[in-house]
Formats: sequence, C-alpha cells, structure tokens
Amino acid sequence: MTLLQTYKGLSPKARLGVGFGLLAWGLIGLQLSDKAEEKLGYTPTEQDKAELDKMIPKLHTVSREKPSSPSSQ
Repeated sequence: MTLLQTYKGLSPKARLGVGFGLLAWGLIGLQLSDKAEEKLGYTPTEQDKAELDKMIPKLHTVSREKPSSPSSQ
C-alpha cells in the first residue's frame, strides 16, 4: 500500500490528528530553528547579509504615458 492509500484508510478523526500533528511539528521546527542555528554557529554575519542583499534582484518602476484610446481619434 502506498502512503496515500494508508492515509485514506484512516478514520476522519485519525486524519485530523495526523494533520494537526504535522502542523504542530512544523510550528515547533520554526520556533526551534533559530535557537539551534545560534547554538551551532550558523548565524549569518553582516558580511553574509550584505552579499545576499547584492544578489537580490532590484525592481525599478518606469512611468509612462497612458495610451490614447482608439475612440478619441
């Protein structure tokens, strides 16, 4: 049986429990990842942040005149 078939074979309450469990796992991971990053020494330096900022594409807007409508000609 595939994982999807096994999931579909669960009762609706069990599927709800699995869904909430996955959400909780994700939220816990988001909360703990910053702390683990600091303890393992993976906190980015200002130089790393500056290099990353250089790689981000910049968007520039160009103003232009509105095209004239065909009915006004």
